[in-house]
Formats: sequence, structure tokens, C-alpha cells
Amino acid sequence: MPLYLSRFSYTPETWARLIGRPENRAQAAQSYIESVGGKLHGFWYAFGTHDGYSLWEAPDNVSMAAVALAISGGGALSSFETTVLLTVDETIEALRTAGQVQYRAPGA
Repeated sequence: MPLYLSRFSYTPETWARLIGRPENRAQAAQSYIESVGGKLHGFWYAFGTHDGYSLWEAPDNVSMAAVALAISGGGALSSFETTVLLTVDETIEALRTAGQVQYRAPGA
């Protein structure tokens, strides 16, 4: 199954709610991805541009998109970005295939 890396940031209101009532949001994230047949591999909070990161496994892009849309539509986040991760083997296959693509630079 494909892997996905999500970066998220909470709204100030969400942080205020979590300060008033701390909870393990990794458990919630796990239930979201499991509802589409996936698995949560990790959930971390961070300092910096994003408040947290999660590593997911999902059956396909549509399943992951459904989870991302549900989370984004919930209003607790100020940002949510997800990146599809490629294995080394998938990247090597893409590199080999790229060599067969007849690309022409603009204006060339």
C-alpha cells in the first residue's frame, strides 16, 4: 500500500481546546485511516512551520484523499498537506521510464 506524509497545523482555537482538555490525537488519526482500510505508522508534534506530522499507509490515493478531506473539513486545522511517498524501487522505475519520455523544454 502507498505511504503518505501529512503536515498539519492547528488553529489557535484548537490549541486552546487541547490545553483545556488534553487528548491523544494520534488515536483519532488512527481511527480515521483504519476506517478506509489503512494504517497509521506514526504521529508527531513539532516546532517550526507545521505543528505536526503523520505517516499513513492507505489502499490508494482516493482513500487517503477521503481521510484528508474529512480532516480538513473539520475546521480544527489551519493547514493540512499530504505528500505521496515513493519507495526507492518505485523511484528507480520512474527514472527508467523518464528516460523514455521525449520531453522538449519550452522554446527549444
